[in-house]
Amino acid sequence: MTVSNETKVGALTAIAITLLILSFNFLKGKTLLKTGNYIYAKYTDTKGIKISNPVFVKGFQVGAVADIENADPNLQSIIVSIKLTDAYNIPVNSVAVINENPLGTPSIEIKLGDNKAFLQQGDTLLTAESKGILSGVMDKLGPVTQQLEKTIATLDTVLKNLNTVFDPQTKNNLQSVIANVNKTTESLVVSSASLQQMLNQQTGSIAQSMNNVNKFTKNLSENNERINQSINNVTKATENFSKADLVGSVDQLKTAIGNLNALVAKINSDEGSLGKLINDKALYNNLNNTIRSANILVDDLRIHPKRYVNISVFGKKDKTGPLMAPIADSIK
Repeated sequence: MTVSNETKVGALTAIAITLLILSFNFLKGKTLLKTGNYIYAKYTDTKGIKISNPVFVKGFQVGAVADIENADPNLQSIIVSIKLTDAYNIPVNSVAVINENPLGTPSIEIKLGDNKAFLQQGDTLLTAESKGILSGVMDKLGPVTQQLEKTIATLDTVLKNLNTVFDPQTKNNLQSVIANVNKTTESLVVSSASLQQMLNQQTGSIAQSMNNVNKFTKNLSENNERINQSINNVTKATENFSKADLVGSVDQLKTAIGNLNALVAKINSDEGSLGKLINDKALYNNLNNTIRSANILVDDLRIHPKRYVNISVFGKKDKTGPLMAPIADSIK
């Protein structure tokens, strides 16, 4: 049986087309014979995931999306088939999350759990919704937006209060206050000019005071040696004072004070002549009488000297009686 060339060309063309389709599906991750490790994930929103999109675990690609199909006619859930490149131990409580990428293709990230049991061929992963970049930004902007709304409401209330306060009478009062402020400012300008004039007049006095200060400091610098000598003398005096036997001097002073106290105690008592002289009233009276008698005797000798010394040849004898009390002059 002879095969025509047209038949050969047609057969080769069919084989080439078949191989092309198989190769294209293989590059897309599809195979006619479903071999390999497959696990599944069920989502309500695939967020643009496509066949052959990568699947990562901790940033390492462990497989790719093999197929996407609806679980029911109402499209309430969508099943994503994941083909693993090798037999990996994935805990049964692991979660598959779709990560959106605005600048590239989305991907699936499997967040490993801590269960000791692992997924088997054909098992279904747990899934969770991933917050996109814009969703995270909006979550952060949410509190700011609420605060901004509160601030706008407060500002609106303040503006209403301002409109209520700034009635025509209040505006007139404010204009009056501003006019008074302008007058006060003009008065301050005049006062500043007067103050400046006064300061200009006092400039000479200030300069003279500075000259006096300069002279004083100059005198201090010229007498620096004398000041140093005085300080040295004070230092030497302080050293001598520190070397002095203050303790011995204080002890001697205490001893002298003790002796003086003993002497005063004896004087206050009836012991000794001085004590009796001070404290014995009879001795005082006797001494006072003796002094009085001596005064009388001196006055009598002065008034009647002839009674005691008679040297007159022709004189008469003084026959008057003796004095019985001192003369007033002698008492004074």
